[in-house]
Amino acid sequence: MANILTIFLLTSTLFTGFFWFFYRISSIKNYFVNKKTIKNNHVYETSILKKTKKTYFFQSLASFFPIFLIIFIIRSFIYEPFQIPSGSMMPTLLVGDFILVEKFSYGIKEPITQTTLIETNQPRRGDIVVFKHPIDYNVDYIKRIIGLPGDKIKYDINKKHIKICPHYLDNNHCQKKIIIKYSKTKKSNFVQKIYFFNKNNLIQEKEVYNSLYFNIVQETINNTKHNILLLNGIQDVKKDYYQQKNMPKLTWIVPKGKYFMMGDNRDNSLDSRYWGFVPERNLVGKAIKIWMSFDKNENEWPTGIRVNRIGNIY
Repeated sequence: MANILTIFLLTSTLFTGFFWFFYRISSIKNYFVNKKTIKNNHVYETSILKKTKKTYFFQSLASFFPIFLIIFIIRSFIYEPFQIPSGSMMPTLLVGDFILVEKFSYGIKEPITQTTLIETNQPRRGDIVVFKHPIDYNVDYIKRIIGLPGDKIKYDINKKHIKICPHYLDNNHCQKKIIIKYSKTKKSNFVQKIYFFNKNNLIQEKEVYNSLYFNIVQETINNTKHNILLLNGIQDVKKDYYQQKNMPKLTWIVPKGKYFMMGDNRDNSLDSRYWGFVPERNLVGKAIKIWMSFDKNENEWPTGIRVNRIGNIY
């Protein structure tokens, strides 16, 4: 969907740009022709182009070129807005948040193929990133970067903690582990609804089975702090996790040029634990601001505006 919109903007920019340049050249040509008709202080009317309805239509079309051009440049190379559709990044990002993504954070990229044209900064551990899904390229995801190229990552399925050994791919052993600390768990106001489907008269009805309150924990990675959500008593099935070739379950070594992503809502996030690594070329940009936030639940209409959430993303 994102690529379709980019292609539409590019096509519209080129199409309207053709007429814009055509009429600018025609205007310049008419200007010099009309200058020649001024003789003895008398101005003679010259009609190089007849002002037909068709001409006015194409001139109006050409007037859209600057608008399309500005939108295309800003959206493709500078900033792009996104909406948070799910709760996988709670409590950092909520359903109904509208965020601004900085497109040039990790390089100036060609908007169609995402080929890097100019390199800028490298992704950092802890960045919240929008990226193309490694399996379904047409879907945009947003997660937090946990593993950098060369890292060895272990996930404790019981404690739900992570361990990271940087530069493991280069040294083939763990010289120094990254310091990761977890605070004591606290009850949060975030709720996870659990549904079951009841087939009644051949109609499948969705009903709420129970509502569980998330625990909130502060995760500190190299002095960078952020909150994560956990569900007590909920444990994923080990076989569902992505198994890297020649590696045991729940252990991954991040290949060069790829990243390991995780959602802050650890028990409700489909991320690299399940489908593997994200190539660098899939990175769209870094989420930097919440510019609007509607008070809403997933698949429901908004009921208000959360003004207090507008601002920088931490």
